[in-house]
Amino acid sequence: MKHTDLVAALDIGGTKIAGALVDGDGTILLRARRPTPAQEDGDTVMRAVREVLAELTASSLWGRARAVGIGSAGPVDASTGTVSPVNVPGWRDYPLVERVRAAVGDLPVVLIGDGVALTAAEHWQGAARGHDNALCMVVSTGVGGGLVLGGRLHPGPTGNAGHIGHISVELDGAPCACGGRGCVERIASGPHISRRALRNGWRPGPDGDTSAAAVAVAARAGDPVARASFERAARALAAGIAATAALVEIDIAVIGGGVAEAGDVLFAPLRRSLVDYATLSFVRRLTVVPARMGTDAGLVGAAAAALAGRPGVTAAGV
Repeated sequence: MKHTDLVAALDIGGTKIAGALVDGDGTILLRARRPTPAQEDGDTVMRAVREVLAELTASSLWGRARAVGIGSAGPVDASTGTVSPVNVPGWRDYPLVERVRAAVGDLPVVLIGDGVALTAAEHWQGAARGHDNALCMVVSTGVGGGLVLGGRLHPGPTGNAGHIGHISVELDGAPCACGGRGCVERIASGPHISRRALRNGWRPGPDGDTSAAAVAVAARAGDPVARASFERAARALAAGIAATAALVEIDIAVIGGGVAEAGDVLFAPLRRSLVDYATLSFVRRLTVVPARMGTDAGLVGAAAAALAGRPGVTAAGV
């Protein structure tokens, strides 16, 4: 690709569909956004995607676009170009790559999951930059992730490798929406942090906010039930991270998403718990840090995949 070339990026989730034109340095030059009509039929959701793309294609910059990268809520199947986001019921095995390609004049289209997109962004420009072996995670309504191995993004055949949220850390634990039991997501996601705190006696303030963010505020103020709920989430995350490190020898775990915004309420017990789980000699130097890319991670990661031309290579190698 020439230095003046651009790529288009899409970040598709249950609440928003974001689009951008991005240059080879990862700078976002133009943005577009629509709310996701998540409870509507599949064609209605796709109409919102087309509206975002129409804003991008109407720009004078569009002539420099050479590819499109998509980071989507999953599951995704990059091998078939289809998506089945849990929170978008109208899309089941939906042929997203084919539909996007038709909307942009047959440009190359690369599809990756949203956890892999975060990983691509953090490895290219964020907290995992300079690390050849990393796990990057989103801890929010769900728990997802992606891997960098040997200096390259490792999405796996379908684009879902590194999905740490569905590692079981409690063999006889509560059923997870995925069909398993005791998954990291079933313990450490924002809704489950909140539910556990409420079940054990925590009560929200006058505003009635029962979100994990509100639990974090209470924990920071010293509420023991709120603190215990975050500590349990931290132990689940530590167990999953340590298991991943033992399996593939990562040296850093980067955590983003709304739950990570709790700061030390999450990271302090997580680092303490990691000492108990990451005990083998080759994982003891493992560090855990907050993500840096913020809300642009999905777009920058999708752009990284598009710049590389295929999901197994990061933009840094272009």
